[in-house]
Amino acid sequence: MANKSNKNSNQISQKILVPLASLPAVLLPWYDREKRSLPWRDIVTPYRTWVSEIMLQQTRVQAVLPYFERFMAAAPDVPALAELAEDRLLSLWQGLGYYSRARSLQRSARVMVDQYGGCLPDTYSDLIQLPGIGDYTAGAILSIAFNKAVPAVDGNVLRIAARLTACGDNVLDPRTRQHVRDALAAVMPTDRPGDFNQAMMDLGAAVCLPKNPNCESCPAASLCAAKAAGLQSRLPVREKNTAKPEKDLTVFLLTTPDGRTALRRRPETGLLSGLWEFPNTEGMLTETLAAQQLRDWGLTPLSWEKRFSDRHIFTHLRWNMTVFRLTVAGDGPPDWVWAPDDRDLYPMPTAFKKLENK
Repeated sequence: MANKSNKNSNQISQKILVPLASLPAVLLPWYDREKRSLPWRDIVTPYRTWVSEIMLQQTRVQAVLPYFERFMAAAPDVPALAELAEDRLLSLWQGLGYYSRARSLQRSARVMVDQYGGCLPDTYSDLIQLPGIGDYTAGAILSIAFNKAVPAVDGNVLRIAARLTACGDNVLDPRTRQHVRDALAAVMPTDRPGDFNQAMMDLGAAVCLPKNPNCESCPAASLCAAKAAGLQSRLPVREKNTAKPEKDLTVFLLTTPDGRTALRRRPETGLLSGLWEFPNTEGMLTETLAAQQLRDWGLTPLSWEKRFSDRHIFTHLRWNMTVFRLTVAGDGPPDWVWAPDDRDLYPMPTAFKKLENK
């Protein structure tokens, strides 16, 4: 049985490898012409590459650009990041979402200070042990910053490989990812591994799109088995997404007559850990029940200004929110703060921050 499994694995890898062998010859000249000017590409250091890759996880390039420049100004190197106060760190990250990424960056920076002299390690085995660095990020850092021929395989790369080879294997299967990684490792140009990986990123972001791929502009169109067979729209094959679990919340936007707003800190573990939020409770409360909740918090409503609904979708969860905006009197629970309009010291996730403008 083991021999049969190895034989099948080798067959799949060879199926992927053959069309990819000619890819560097067509992809790199295209990248030289079309590559985007980005701050982490214009000035390349291991630190800048690492921070940019973490910021770019599930986030668009245009959204990252202002955050990257601001982050570099506040924490220009590993030791500076390691010493950054948590509230300052979260404030710099505010609006990017997935705040665990920021905390992982700082935990990794502290490991680097303790174990690697304040520098990023330059081996896959060391990088992969650091918080927040997985296979893709390690490959990106090693190839771009250290010029090592290590593939960086993400969803864009899996989509490109599936279409080039007309491969119907499920790209969410770890075995498929490993086959693609092995095949790319065999064809990567050793003199330009970072450029090759970034060219694949750009091709997936600008040309080989999930929907409506721009095949007429693709430098690899002549190699693409899916284009030849008219299968672009059907590949890659992905498992159907399961429905996201939902959670109902009632959120209170509470202000005092002098303009201060009630905030409280979320728990140190779990979703959006350690960030600030508007007071809320589970369930969708009626106005009568909301008034009772305010009394339980020791508050007296002075004016009910607005009630509205909103929704926020996370990667794995959907919040359905009923929101009450009102002016109140009272101090509230002891763990609350009444913050002024300038709330830079209270980093808040987008799920709550966006409610202020409704």
